[in-house]
Amino acid sequence: MALERGDGAEAAGPGGEPVSDPKAVELSIRGMHCASCVSSVEKALSSVDGVEAAQVNLVDGSARVQHAQAVAGSAGAPDPKALVRAVEGAGYEARVFAGIEEAVELARVKEAEHNTGHKLLMRKVRVGVAFGTVVFVMSHLEFVPGMPPLNQATIAGMAMMLTLPHLFYVGAQFFTGAWAALKRRTATMDTLIALGTGSAWLYSATATLAPQLFPAGAGRPFFAAVAVVITLVALGQALESKARGKTARALRSLFKLVPETADRLVDGKPETVPVAEVEPGDLLLVRPGGRVPLDGRVVAGESEVDESMLTGEPVPAPKFPGDSVTGGTVNGTGSLTMEATRVGSETVLARIVEMVRAAQATKPPVQKAVDQVAGWFVPAVVLVAVATFLFWLTVGPAPTAGPAPTAEPAPTAGPASALPLAMTTAVAVLVIACPCALGLATPISVMIAIGKAARHGVLIRSGEALQRARRVDTVVLDKTGTLTTGEPEVTLAVAGPGFDERDLLAAATGVEAASEHPAAKAVVRYADGQGVEPGEALHFTAHPGRGASAVVEGRRVLAGSPSFLEDAGVEVGPLQDALDRVAGEGATPVAVAVNGKAAGVFGVSDAVRPDAAGVVARLQSAGVEVVMLTGDAPAAAERVARETGIGRVRARVSPEEKAQEVQALRDQGRTVAMVGDGINDAPALAAAHVGIAMGGGTEVALRTGDVGLLGDSLRGIETLLGISRAAQRNIAQNLVGAFAYNVLAIPVAAGALYPSLGLLLSPMIAGAAMAFSSVTVVSNANRLRFFKPGG
Repeated sequence: MALERGDGAEAAGPGGEPVSDPKAVELSIRGMHCASCVSSVEKALSSVDGVEAAQVNLVDGSARVQHAQAVAGSAGAPDPKALVRAVEGAGYEARVFAGIEEAVELARVKEAEHNTGHKLLMRKVRVGVAFGTVVFVMSHLEFVPGMPPLNQATIAGMAMMLTLPHLFYVGAQFFTGAWAALKRRTATMDTLIALGTGSAWLYSATATLAPQLFPAGAGRPFFAAVAVVITLVALGQALESKARGKTARALRSLFKLVPETADRLVDGKPETVPVAEVEPGDLLLVRPGGRVPLDGRVVAGESEVDESMLTGEPVPAPKFPGDSVTGGTVNGTGSLTMEATRVGSETVLARIVEMVRAAQATKPPVQKAVDQVAGWFVPAVVLVAVATFLFWLTVGPAPTAGPAPTAEPAPTAGPASALPLAMTTAVAVLVIACPCALGLATPISVMIAIGKAARHGVLIRSGEALQRARRVDTVVLDKTGTLTTGEPEVTLAVAGPGFDERDLLAAATGVEAASEHPAAKAVVRYADGQGVEPGEALHFTAHPGRGASAVVEGRRVLAGSPSFLEDAGVEVGPLQDALDRVAGEGATPVAVAVNGKAAGVFGVSDAVRPDAAGVVARLQSAGVEVVMLTGDAPAAAERVARETGIGRVRARVSPEEKAQEVQALRDQGRTVAMVGDGINDAPALAAAHVGIAMGGGTEVALRTGDVGLLGDSLRGIETLLGISRAAQRNIAQNLVGAFAYNVLAIPVAAGALYPSLGLLLSPMIAGAAMAFSSVTVVSNANRLRFFKPGG
């Protein structure tokens, strides 16, 4: 029976593996500029039959569509072509894609398109600056020293012609975008810019060509404002494009880790082929310094492989025949021959890329609220601009104090001043209120944070998990495979009467070297560390569940449980003190007898991870309570707790009881992160606010919990909590800045300070403020790229 999390996390299936989610269709969207565009696309996708939910990411131009049917293509599931038609009907371009190869190719195409688009924007900015400068100077000739008076009608006519490149080239995308939005009965950033600059230009052109239609003093043109506003908004888009390009590189850098070719061995000779042509079982040559093309195992050669892209660990891992290697990692100085075991979308790197892409496309709760606001924000701004225009057209007061800081001469009192004042304030409202910054505030921070975490070996499944992690105040840790390595080691060795430790080790390893039992392997490793070679063994016999026996250098040796020795007639009384010590530490005893006499005992325990104590101490110093839940014996749990500094421990708990303990902590108002190996800890992982799967086998980390730790280090917990809190601060800064900008700027643009202080916001200043607000948000979010774990 699947386990379901009550807070919207992914359901987990038997063994802790999440139920696969085939219900997502992904699209690439082009033409979006702001939060209103996102809202329009989401509404269009949601209107398609069978769509359960649609999430659109403004930063990377992607959409993730969830549908209700269990299998794509079954009855009731949305037709991908219908999704594309819905997006195109909303005035945008769309393309459905799937699979790692297509995703990689799409990333390359998007990068090329981004570079081309950025160059086009900069070209438009240069044209806008050139023509805009001339228009601005012509509109303010009275301030140029030594300039003779010129006919104002002539100047206005020239300015009108010189602003045409702004309308039809520099700002053409605003007007085409606004027309597309009008046809679909929506409003976007383009609507505001087109309304503001278009109405100002039409007003100015009418005042120039038919001044008799206006009261005396009212037909004052705004051509300079039109030129400067369009140029500044285009400049803002160019700067934003450059900053967003840096953001997208975090994900593209993952794509670039995917090798394009592999050296396949054919009759012993390497042949370079596309990675897509490699099949499981093919033998591949990995040259020194080359990138491992796919997942597989080493069949010949020795080397060291840099796996930092997976684990975050800077020390290369030694590789010998039989060891596994992962695609995308970098080979060292040796040459390796490997057998491909997983190809295409089944490789670890491909699944990491898919997981990061999917996570970056999801939205935390705060973004969903922002999107709801953005849906009605632009129409509301249009209403405010109309109300502003009508108000000042009716009232038209003169300032009571101080000059008006506009690019045009301040209006004078009287009816004639009402129309230019109304026009100035309405255009300023439309221009300054564009919701670009609002739409970028959350998704850009989420994208950078999730991508940065992935580079440090922490895979976050969703923006929601990222947001929940920042509130974690209690971390619950499993013992085996989490606090410990899952590999037993000898923690105690006591020789019996008449034996010394080296003699004990020589006899014991002679038997244990032939055994496959984990405790036997621990004894052999311990002897090797002490420089003791195993004695030669004959007549080896395994006694499953009890021990093993053999003749070692002419002596009959038994190794196993104390009861195994007793059943063989060996008196274990001389070892009782040592056995008590082993039991007190919660270790497993391995008793040894030589020729019927008790020769000694080893205490074998699961080794505590080297960094466990340090991580626990730092979490506790940061105010996070650390709890251990384990199914192991109390003595073993207490030993690990002492070594790691954990004060709250519960042992002998079943998987179901672990989940109950986690739920009890939640009921106390705690925000709980559960860390386990992803298999027997599945119920507890599902019950926690944030389930964190250790990556002892990266497969488990990719398939279990809200977060996967790719390495064997617990430092990933600190990385997760640190980057989630940094991301939340960053999002809060962006949202506060974006909301405050609009809350404060719109009233000022509407002329709220004009009656009392004589302050009137020029449309040109409004355009500059709007453009650079988006740049500020993007630049602030990019500070997350410098995040360092523990920093």
